[in-house]
Amino acid sequence: MKLISNHDCLPCGSTVATIGMFDGVHLGHVTLINEVKRIARERHLQSAVITFAQHPQAVLRSDSDIKMLLTTADKVAQIERHGIDVTVLLDFTLSLSRHTSRQFLQLLRDRYGVAVLVVGYDHRFGHDPNESFADYVQHGKDLGIDVLKAPEYLGEYAPVSSSIIRRLIASGKVDDAMRCMGRPYTLKGKVVHGFHNGRGIGFPTANVGEWAPELILPHKGAYAVMVQVAGQWHQGMVNVGVRPTLNNGKRLSIEVNIFDFDADIYGMDITLQFIKFLRLEFKLGSIEELRAQLTCDRETSRRILTAHQAHPCG
Repeated sequence: MKLISNHDCLPCGSTVATIGMFDGVHLGHVTLINEVKRIARERHLQSAVITFAQHPQAVLRSDSDIKMLLTTADKVAQIERHGIDVTVLLDFTLSLSRHTSRQFLQLLRDRYGVAVLVVGYDHRFGHDPNESFADYVQHGKDLGIDVLKAPEYLGEYAPVSSSIIRRLIASGKVDDAMRCMGRPYTLKGKVVHGFHNGRGIGFPTANVGEWAPELILPHKGAYAVMVQVAGQWHQGMVNVGVRPTLNNGKRLSIEVNIFDFDADIYGMDITLQFIKFLRLEFKLGSIEELRAQLTCDRETSRRILTAHQAHPCG
């Protein structure tokens, strides 16, 4: 896949494209991507996704605290995984936001070679919110661009949107988010030194640090997770929170217990796939009660993760 930016150009009339933020590259996005690829094959053109490095809301609203489902690099990688020929990564700016839909279509035609624009079934672009898909079609005819509407995603978990998935993750419903995305919600980081409490109670943990701050964190609590470290996947469970039973203060931590694993991994990259919520974080009366709860969590996680590995996203 070719990745190009604001200042690059593509040959005139060379692409079938779609446009959007594509945060999460969820199953609705995949339906749109597949339609772009189908039309590109029919017309012997390149398939293209035009997306943004910044969420429009973060640019247009100074008080925005929107969190993302993917880093920009991981979003581009997911788009590539679905077989797109070209990804155009634009900087979303105030100047760009003031374009009319007609001006924006002209930009796509002149700079990125768009001959066909496939629009998501409910997507809007341009600064006039009252324009309809029919207006886009007419502007396209005037400019020599075919503007087509993509089929609506009608899967089992429709409707799907990035905002719906963010709400699911923020409320701990990571299994529902996984079914909307077609894959588990994932956080990447490095193993850093933490509180060093877990080993003393029989549950050694890796403290996950340096995760991308723009990404949304699941609701505080315990989760069954798949863990990748040193190139290998393992079952595990993670706590997102402040560890109240151990009186570790108010600093948020992400502590993962990797099952059947005992190696020094400090400083190494680590990836967590959130499979299912186990329970809320709460303070227990003693270390013995905590050990018993963690034993129960581990048994539950093993069952969940074994079933997940047999039927991913099932």
